[in-house]
Formats: sequence, structure tokens, C-alpha cells
Amino acid sequence: MSDHVFAFAIGDMAKATGVSAPTIRFYESIGLLPEPVRSQARQRVYSAADVDRLTFVRRCRDFGFGIEEVRVLLAASVRSDMDCASARDMVAAHLAGLRQRLAEMKLLETQLAGFVRLCDDSCAGGAARDCAIFADLSAASAGCG
Repeated sequence: MSDHVFAFAIGDMAKATGVSAPTIRFYESIGLLPEPVRSQARQRVYSAADVDRLTFVRRCRDFGFGIEEVRVLLAASVRSDMDCASARDMVAAHLAGLRQRLAEMKLLETQLAGFVRLCDDSCAGGAARDCAIFADLSAASAGCG
């Protein structure tokens, strides 16, 4: 335990990183975090380096990277023999996917706003079963999917 500058229990680790204790244990089980040192009472004990690593993992997940992408980014973050272009390329591909999803969400937003306008213009205040939104959702030619 000599390389541990600070000792954190799992609850402290959770507070320091914003990651729940069950998620910390999950990340350990899949190898994103190393098995922690155990105290004499068999409780997990984490170091400042563990906090930094978990913060890195959480930030990657916050940006929507999948577990395998996080694994690759983690490995690359400690290697001096890899060109940073590989990390850039992974982030660029993730960004392209995000932009595609944003475009799809913008289309959905436009369609849903159209539903609201349709209802406001034609049937708002009437019986729900007669709402124009339901007719539009049931139309085979609607391009929602």
C-alpha cells in the first residue's frame, strides 16, 4: 500500500468521482478499474491514482463513449508508443455519430412540433380519441421510422 498517497473507501471514491459504488464495483469486474487493495478488514481501499482513473472513465462515459471505447482510450492514455492521432480519430468518429444522432433528433423535434400545431389547429379541446395526432401517427405514409 506504499504507492497509495491517499486512501479512499468506496463511499469516498464515489463522492470524489460522482460514480456510484455499484458502478465502481462493476468497472472493477470488467477491468476498467484494477482490483483495489484491501484493508485488514477486507474493505476496498483506493488511491488518488484510482480516483483519477475513475474520473477519466466517468468523463468518457459522460461523453457517450461505450465501454470498449473507454477501454481503448484508457489504454492509449498511458502509452507513450501510440500516436495521439488514434485517439483523435476515435473521438472524431464518435463526434460524427453524435452529429448524425443530433440530425435525427432535430427531425423528430420538427415532426413532434408539427403534431402539436396540428392538434392546436384542428382538434384541441375535443375528445382525445378524435385527436388529429392519432390519425397522423397511424398513417402508413408518415416518415417517422
